[in-house]
Amino acid sequence: MYMVMQLPAIHPFGETIGLRIDEQGPGRSICSLEVAPGVHHNPHQVAHGAVLYALADTGMGIALYPTLDKGESCTTIEIKITYFRPAPAGIIRCETALLNRGRTIANLDSRLYLGDKLIAQANGNFAILKPRGQVVAAP
Repeated sequence: MYMVMQLPAIHPFGETIGLRIDEQGPGRSICSLEVAPGVHHNPHQVAHGAVLYALADTGMGIALYPTLDKGESCTTIEIKITYFRPAPAGIIRCETALLNRGRTIANLDSRLYLGDKLIAQANGNFAILKPRGQVVAAP
């Protein structure tokens, strides 16, 4: 059984880009942000890919965090993201699900929507970090 933990109350980068945590539970999350042209746009007047990447990455961490035991933390190892459609304006919603969680690695999937249109999909692997001095037992 996992202990439910919330992310730290202070998330400076999330606050900078206007990221909102709409739902969080063990192995799932929904977060969003409203595209602001003066903040999120690239030179082509659509949300920069890095904004979508940050939304997916953070959504994954938000979904994984409640599955961690006391003292554990997590960090991104890799994320692959595929962009399908541009997002010039509106609210982008990121729905994330935990696909597999082992003792030291977790795999998650994020789907980003603008309205009902899928605009990007990401798959990521996260390291699960044990507190210093704690040994990971063999299965």
